[in-house]
Amino acid sequence: MMLRYFVYTFAAIWFIHAFWPSVAHAQQQPRPVSQCQAIAETLPQATFASFTPAAATKGQTTAGEVTISYLGHSTFLIETPGGVLIATDYSGWYAPSMPPTVATMNKAHSSHYTLTPDPAIKTVLHGWSDSGQPARHDLVVGDAYIRNVTTDIRAGGGAMEHDGNSIFIFEVADLCIGHLGHLHHELDDSHYSQIGRLDVLMVPVDGGLTMGAESMSRVVSRLRASLILPMHRRGPPIDAFLDMFGDDYDKRYADSASIKVSLRSLPSKPLIYILKGV
Repeated sequence: MMLRYFVYTFAAIWFIHAFWPSVAHAQQQPRPVSQCQAIAETLPQATFASFTPAAATKGQTTAGEVTISYLGHSTFLIETPGGVLIATDYSGWYAPSMPPTVATMNKAHSSHYTLTPDPAIKTVLHGWSDSGQPARHDLVVGDAYIRNVTTDIRAGGGAMEHDGNSIFIFEVADLCIGHLGHLHHELDDSHYSQIGRLDVLMVPVDGGLTMGAESMSRVVSRLRASLILPMHRRGPPIDAFLDMFGDDYDKRYADSASIKVSLRSLPSKPLIYILKGV
């Protein structure tokens, strides 16, 4: 009788230890899942029909709208429906009227980052790492999921510095918004796989400080974004970049530095939209 008691007790203890870790793990908060990568893998040729809600046409804000404003150089301000403010390639030179919630930066030139950001910025994300390893960001801030894909940049003497730039991807209101940062080379298949689908793409059009117009146009064409927002315009006129694209792209100059965009209002034909000030 005593032996049976010990056997049952031992079995109960083993059962608890064997299954307790899996139960505890199941209750932990799951890691964010990128809908942009998932959709790109299953529907690589998918495009979305253009549809503008009636409220949007009247200048009202709909629940799924994201406001994107061009501040200067390669800095955009992304405002999510939940009120999160994200400043891209933040250097402090083109600061929004109030401190952003998140600032992303790239170590290319001083106009793309600062080591002394406004202390009121809650989350600062460097596109590089000082540890010698690629920067890895994978976090949720409010209603925005933010991740990055690293690329190389040119360093002193013409050598390439590995992982000195990041393509930041913001997944907001079912939109996939990508910022190429200070991209210095064409992407390979591994980059495109990590990026996934992009609905909105912010692309440098300086004609050579990052990459030439022909190389940059190949990247843009491969990413197949519905809305393309030029930035970082230096040197040649923007027409040198626009001329790389044929009639399968619409091109339009905006009369404002801001645009409101939602998944439902994306153009069915890719649109290169030059915001005021670019």
